[in-house]
Amino acid sequence: MTLTIWVDDWQMQCCGEPFAPGDVVSWTLMEVDPEEYADLVGEDRASEIDFCEEHHGVGEERAPTSVEVVSVVEVHCRYGVPPGATEQVNYPVPGTTVLVPVEKADGWAKAQPGVSFAGYLVTARRVAGPPGGAAARG
Repeated sequence: MTLTIWVDDWQMQCCGEPFAPGDVVSWTLMEVDPEEYADLVGEDRASEIDFCEEHHGVGEERAPTSVEVVSVVEVHCRYGVPPGATEQVNYPVPGTTVLVPVEKADGWAKAQPGVSFAGYLVTARRVAGPPGGAAARG
């Protein structure tokens, strides 16, 4: 069985380790409400999200989970202040999502026209035991 995991761009840029399909990683996974990701990734893809990966204290009481990365997709979208908002806070603009399959995730992405990089959708499967680092890709 595969899992879909959201990985924020800023989490990777701050202290994430690069990963690629075939790698076994150890992540702290937090259950999510897929609806919270609908504007960011689109409703269809949001419904697939099972967990988010967390580096910063929220899930410290949880044991890391070892998973093998199956595929990685960059998520880009446009941000803007919603109509009628009382605060000047940018949110993902629904319907602007651009998904880009990639062979490696390092927290940085090639710019896409009219949108900003937001993070990754990672398809993975649970593995037993501690991670052994990067798996052979060859």
